[in-house]
Amino acid sequence: MGRHRLPGAYLTADIVIFTIRGGRLEILLIERGGEPFEGCWALPGGFVEHDEDFDAAARRELEEETGVKGLALEQLHTFGAPNRDPRGRVITVAFYTLVPAGQLSPRAGDDAARAKWFDADNLPRLAFDHATIVALARRRLGREFAGTALAAPVIPTEFTLAELRALQEIVGGQPIEPRGFRKRVLALELIEETGTFRQTGRRRDRLYRLKSST
Repeated sequence: MGRHRLPGAYLTADIVIFTIRGGRLEILLIERGGEPFEGCWALPGGFVEHDEDFDAAARRELEEETGVKGLALEQLHTFGAPNRDPRGRVITVAFYTLVPAGQLSPRAGDDAARAKWFDADNLPRLAFDHATIVALARRRLGREFAGTALAAPVIPTEFTLAELRALQEIVGGQPIEPRGFRKRVLALELIEETGTFRQTGRRRDRLYRLKSST
């Protein structure tokens, strides 16, 4: 086997944080305070230290740039296109999570000039390939919403199937056929009937709740 010079590469972690507020899906972004892409909006994240794993790096960078800590993060995907960062070969592992509106009070820190929530359907131009990361995270969240523990914090204690479907439509950004949704979500066996109903005018809707994990 011949000798090969290993190319230098840097590792980063980026985090997509979703919330639902006012019937809209929102994403937390930071305004970059330095080059490259100074003044552009981006996902929270940064370089992985030599002695830490990606999960730890994601949590550290998130706290340093936004003051946010203690979130349950789900690994999304690895992004390694050769030209994704103008500084050189940078490979990132992206994470995502969904949090209740009002749970977080982000503040800018480290190399972030500002931290702000944006409507997921009306995002500004994003630095690097972060638009691609956001798009994949939204598709994943929309596809897995009804069956993932990440959804639990934003689902009411009691809800109708129509209310649960409305939440998934907000996350996925498209309408869902009611009968197919009902069949699919009940087949997951993650929710159960409460034995009570909600009366709205002449309509009487059965109430459900998430099954206990214990």
